[in-house]
Amino acid sequence: MREQYRTTELSVADLAPEPIAQFTRWFKDVANSPAIHEPNAMVVSTATPDGRPSSRTVLLKHYDEAGFVFYTNYASRKGGELAANPHISLLFPWHPLARQVIVTGRASRTGRDETVAYFRTRPHGSQLGAWASHQSSVIESRDELLARYAELAARYPADEQVPVPPEWGGFRVVPDTVEFWQGHENRLHDRLRYVRAEDGGAGDGAPDGAGAWRVERLSP
Repeated sequence: MREQYRTTELSVADLAPEPIAQFTRWFKDVANSPAIHEPNAMVVSTATPDGRPSSRTVLLKHYDEAGFVFYTNYASRKGGELAANPHISLLFPWHPLARQVIVTGRASRTGRDETVAYFRTRPHGSQLGAWASHQSSVIESRDELLARYAELAARYPADEQVPVPPEWGGFRVVPDTVEFWQGHENRLHDRLRYVRAEDGGAGDGAPDGAGAWRVERLSP
């Protein structure tokens, strides 16, 4: 099975000076596309110190010049792996638009104030779910999970504030590279990758004002 992508060319001249601005351009496109159900869904890949990888789909909750932020249980598999090995990859698979964004970098925990502020914006049921699920741990059945949730719902009705679980919080991914992939027919895709320049200067081929980023074109 193979699809022939028919899209416009992505050139270095088309890019924003730095990757977050370019991500914002593409994110607006996918957010306005009815073909994309959850534009902020991303595949988060982590690994143990000895290199055993794992991946899962997570929702991006915030991004800015400081990085990409998501939230999880720190005792989960990804939380444990990031505690031991902070290297991480994010993949945004926007297939209906023949686009992908791939981020590599390092993850660090967000501050507690930032975590609490975000937790307060979550629906009441999601707040309870953060307590009910001991993420990645083995359970006997779904009934066990539902019973735990029901107990929490009785303890914290909708008009009461749910405390933030101590083991729950955010990770901010500071990118080292950000690749923008645009699919084309005959597998001649465009792959343009921002790389953080060690010398702090703009590399050859980078847009004017790229600052600490240079741009590479990768063979598909």
